[in-house]
Amino acid sequence: MIRIALTKGRIEKKAIEILGKAGYDCTELDEDKKGRKLLFKIANADIEIVLAKAADVITYVEHGVCDVGIVGADTIMEHGSNFYELLDLGFGKCRFALAGPAGGNFYDGYSHKIIASKYPNVAKNYFTSRGVDVEIVKIEGSVELAPLLGLADAIVDIVETGSTLVANGLEVYEDIADISARLIVNVASIKLKKPELDSFIGKISVTLAADVNEKE
Repeated sequence: MIRIALTKGRIEKKAIEILGKAGYDCTELDEDKKGRKLLFKIANADIEIVLAKAADVITYVEHGVCDVGIVGADTIMEHGSNFYELLDLGFGKCRFALAGPAGGNFYDGYSHKIIASKYPNVAKNYFTSRGVDVEIVKIEGSVELAPLLGLADAIVDIVETGSTLVANGLEVYEDIADISARLIVNVASIKLKKPELDSFIGKISVTLAADVNEKE
């Protein structure tokens, strides 16, 4: 059996769509049927699906209770790397960006800079790679508030359309990294369940390629 952890929400919906196109019967995961269940069986394959929060998907894969995970690159960058990242699934696209008050220049002056972010590790790694010393403040909610309240000079956050930034008088200063959904595999599972995983990943790869060709 293969057990797959899906990130709940938008990634879950698109992943189920891909699984369906690949020939897997995801009837149990239909919105009108699944209710509050979190563990499901693929009807026509020896596969279980687990629905979990993004960070937990990585935890389950790293600890081997799930063989495969589908999770955003943002979560991978923030929370861990003890697994194999095998496929860029090409959906859930957005980007990490450095943003702050519109018209500002983050690098002006020599004052101590403070960055607010839900992703402190991403922010820290980015500025370390650039040789810039900053203080990172972790924010759990609407990170856009931090510059408005004077807590931070800028933020590092996920940006899709940028409309939330504009609505709050902020703008993107620079892009940090592109983000999309990724397929990750447990280190032991890739050896112990090689035939099963090769078959599964092969079907997903063919489906993704067909989707790309269809759009072109």
